[in-house]
Amino acid sequence: MCRNIRTLHNFAPPANEDEVRAAALQYVRKISGFTKPSQANAEAFDRAVEAVTEVTERLLAELVTNAPPKDREVEAAKARKRAQARYTITAQAS
Repeated sequence: MCRNIRTLHNFAPPANEDEVRAAALQYVRKISGFTKPSQANAEAFDRAVEAVTEVTERLLAELVTNAPPKDREVEAAKARKRAQARYTITAQAS
């Protein structure tokens, strides 16, 4: 579940609201243990997602770095290469 949370800081273009919300949703899912909460827990779950989204947006706005922004396509290509290597090794071990 938590593997879907990606680094959002220092990218060009900056993370958008949907990316921040998706990360917040994954975080709340992970710590609550719910992929989809019951009706009894839905309101608390939704409030938590909104709160984490707001805090994350504030954090990203306040972070400072001297490093140049990362390119999303380059980082995605690196991740695909790591995944391919990982799954190749796993398949060979089986």
